[in-house]
Amino acid sequence: MSPAGESGASIPDDREIAASVDLRPIEEVVEPYGLSGDDLEPYGEHKAKLTTDAVERLRGSRSDDADLVVVTGMTPTPMGEGKTVVSVGLGQAFDRTGRTAMVAIREPSLGPVFGIKGGAAGGGYSQVLPMEDINLHFTGDIHALTAAHNLIAAMLDNHLASGNDLDVDVNAVEWTRAIDMNDRALRETVVGLGGAGGVPREDGFVLTAASELMAVLSLADDLADLRERVGRIVVASDVDGDPVTVDDLEATGAVAVLLRDALRPNVVQTIEGTPALVHGGPFANIAHGTNSLIADEVALGAADWVVTEAGFGSDLGAEKFMNVVCRFADFEPSATVLVASVRALKYHGKEMWPADMDALEAPDVSAVRAGFENLDRHVRNLRQFGVPVVVAVNRFPQDTDEEVRAVLDHCDDIGVRAAETTVHAEGGAGGVDLVENVAEAVETDERDFRFLYDVTDPLAEKVETIATEIYGADGVNFTDGAREDIERLEELGMDEMPVVMSKTFHSLSDDPSLKGAPEGWTLDVRELYPSAGAGFVVALTGDVLTLPGLPERPAAADMDVDADGNVSGLF
Repeated sequence: MSPAGESGASIPDDREIAASVDLRPIEEVVEPYGLSGDDLEPYGEHKAKLTTDAVERLRGSRSDDADLVVVTGMTPTPMGEGKTVVSVGLGQAFDRTGRTAMVAIREPSLGPVFGIKGGAAGGGYSQVLPMEDINLHFTGDIHALTAAHNLIAAMLDNHLASGNDLDVDVNAVEWTRAIDMNDRALRETVVGLGGAGGVPREDGFVLTAASELMAVLSLADDLADLRERVGRIVVASDVDGDPVTVDDLEATGAVAVLLRDALRPNVVQTIEGTPALVHGGPFANIAHGTNSLIADEVALGAADWVVTEAGFGSDLGAEKFMNVVCRFADFEPSATVLVASVRALKYHGKEMWPADMDALEAPDVSAVRAGFENLDRHVRNLRQFGVPVVVAVNRFPQDTDEEVRAVLDHCDDIGVRAAETTVHAEGGAGGVDLVENVAEAVETDERDFRFLYDVTDPLAEKVETIATEIYGADGVNFTDGAREDIERLEELGMDEMPVVMSKTFHSLSDDPSLKGAPEGWTLDVRELYPSAGAGFVVALTGDVLTLPGLPERPAAADMDVDADGNVSGLF
């Protein structure tokens, strides 16, 4: 179905819209924000990397009045509810109302682009451009991360083949290879075959976005911090069970060389000319799921309002933004925007279990109301962090006035600000009401930001706090293996770090089939391991794929390029 505004009138597709935009030179876009051409390393006319000097200058010039708005969402349908679209549209709406703004979002991965999800740069009249460049090779950051990840793997296997002075246990190697493509055939492999191939052992691949290096890049404060974080990454255990790190392999310096330029944020523009920093792209289930810390800090030094996005629902992306990112950063959010949609509410309505995706198109106010319990849980989750919450009702073409009104009335009943948004169809103009609600919340609502737990709390207690206070579980069941992991982490002194929960994004629970706000259940934790370089502990609650596969008919099957270089099917 073609996107539409309130009237239901169709609008052109994303590619047609992007092609109709007369992009400005990137130096003109950033000039009102205190940046000149000397502050940019251009990659063509419309995208650039910021220089190191510009990054440091802007981070040091942040105004106390600069406000950070985190965009998150309710539990989404498999199609997504438009967090990136709302993020981009909100930034444009701030500009339309005379407020200087910047948008900060993650870089897309080629795997989802050619798989089923598609690109990750917004849509309709709330896109970041040039869309084709951003969704493909962009400035080479993800290629640099892939090379750096595989350099560590190569040096590890070279060490094994060269005498293994570190006594690495070949059955306890944790560091696999990386590829920026969905390829299920590479999840489990064997390397070292062929006689001269080195030491045979089981191996595998992860998507580059799932590499710990991506999390390291996105949390590093500067190049020195990046180098330190890379060095402490645990790649294996030795025969005594002690960790073997990148420093032990003497690979730290070379990895830092490969990532030197990737650490600098990329700047592009939205359809309406609002600057957008597109940088970093960690997963939101096995990592923290937000763009780089540096990008947020740079934006806060250049604009009065910064819009950043946290991946998946508030139970994953926003929880980690608050409890992980804000611990490492020199900022805290001024407000959160919770993206909701009529179709997601229907999806989580009890009458819809199991949800029939086709039925989400049909008007059904009762099904919308039945899904309010999921929305309410996310509102409650965000309020626990002491930050104002505003609900953005992202309107889709098939939504009726009655359905949208039901959501707005419910938000009024539970005392949370809410606004209908039509930024996909109308750009910044469709987000003005949302902007006014956000600005009023920041100016008048009480704000007392707080973490959900202290990093010095026992590791099991931190997991239990997230499970009960965010997911709504009655408790946590740690397998015997998970309890052994906790004991080992405590012995290694790696337990006093924030926790990243690896959990399905299809449900507030650890069971993707459970919709709404499940009650009377226990979270199962089967493994915990350190992401020592990133600075957090990962708790696995289910089978989360670090290398997705392609669908039966991947998006790549519908892509092509003509003799003049015009790409089709990418949007």
